[in-house]
Amino acid sequence: MYNYAYSAYDTGMAAALIALAAAYWFVGLILYVITVMAMWKIFTKAGIAGWKSIVPLLNTYELFKIAMGNGWLFLLLFVPIVNIVMGIMLWVKLARAFGHGAGFAVGLIFLNTIFILILGFESSSYQGPLADQKEVGSFEQTM
Repeated sequence: MYNYAYSAYDTGMAAALIALAAAYWFVGLILYVITVMAMWKIFTKAGIAGWKSIVPLLNTYELFKIAMGNGWLFLLLFVPIVNIVMGIMLWVKLARAFGHGAGFAVGLIFLNTIFILILGFESSSYQGPLADQKEVGSFEQTM
């Protein structure tokens, strides 16, 4: 009446899915380790202890502190829609805090891991969270 036999197709598909999930997990782990190494360098450039890049919410707090001057702004990431705006603002302000322009900020937004690596291991120095406002102030003073 009923056929309870398992086919080779079902077990083969399950094995393939497990292998795919394991590969996906492994690549994600490698990307995480690379990103933590780059964030460690960014934190040390900004004068913050590098170990803080490992702790999940603390690293976001410190990143907002580096980029915007106020770490508690990271709580806005928990508000829907506002989190998109704050995420974009974070990467733009982080690029400016290290002396980079809009092109680098676009790279941080769309190719985050690559540009975090560049920011961490390049020779640019931390100028502070108000680096872009200092330029505006000096421009207004000359006029």
